[in-house]
Amino acid sequence: MSKTIFITGTSTGFGKLTTITLANAGHTVIAGMRGINGKNEAVAKELSALPNVEVVEVDITDDASVKAAFEYTLTKYGHIDVLVNNAAVSGFGLLEGYSIDQIKQMFEVNFYGTLRTIFAVLPGMRAAKNGLIINITSGASGHTLPFMIPYLASKFGVESITEGLQDELAAYNIENVSIQPGVYPTEMNNGSKAGIHADKPEVVAEYGEASVQQFNAMGTALFSKMAEFNMDPQTIADGILHLVEMEKGSRPLRYPLDAVAQGTDQEFIDARAAIKTKWLSKYTA
Repeated sequence: MSKTIFITGTSTGFGKLTTITLANAGHTVIAGMRGINGKNEAVAKELSALPNVEVVEVDITDDASVKAAFEYTLTKYGHIDVLVNNAAVSGFGLLEGYSIDQIKQMFEVNFYGTLRTIFAVLPGMRAAKNGLIINITSGASGHTLPFMIPYLASKFGVESITEGLQDELAAYNIENVSIQPGVYPTEMNNGSKAGIHADKPEVVAEYGEASVQQFNAMGTALFSKMAEFNMDPQTIADGILHLVEMEKGSRPLRYPLDAVAQGTDQEFIDARAAIKTKWLSKYTA
């Protein structure tokens, strides 16, 4: 059954691939992106030429832009069945090397941007007593890493939103899923799309050469795995299609899609769920 699906961050990477994949499967896709008459005009025209796709201007860091994009979509299509929160910015570097403003900027996209779109779709989904919200978080879903602390903190926040809403929205038949990708060779990771990186070289100098070597070693290890396992971003688009077309009530809360982890994420997810159940039993008994 065809669904109306709003996706954010569709100019590149997972978002663009997911737009094409879902549209080819017969779903109506509202492809949200910034700059459809500016920097992203070419890709906006490319996606607009596809059957079942409409490109809509949206800046998820701007309240008015989000409101306008979703009001337009709901007026034209009547409903939104699925929201895919894909838009995000990355960031690498020592935590002390970031300014507070830089970290706020990262949260504005990754965390508050997700909240804005969720708030925009929930009234309609609750009225229909139906809906699916898919949030793309991180393969490092239950732990942090050095040199990625603000980025992963913002993604942990989205994990919390997803998990909490699953309970709050259960009575409305609205499902929530976090997709947890590994490190894929998208524009976010290959350097062609600017992230928000720590910009205090004087702090890096104070930490010394050992810190620089650790940073470089971690980056080399992560990116070498992309080549070793031939990490294909299409895996994420196909995974989103699978979730969209799954039977209601059968979707997982967390959906790891990481060729490198090869199942260990699911083991962690199960263990974390068991710990949560045990914790709740102590406080709610």
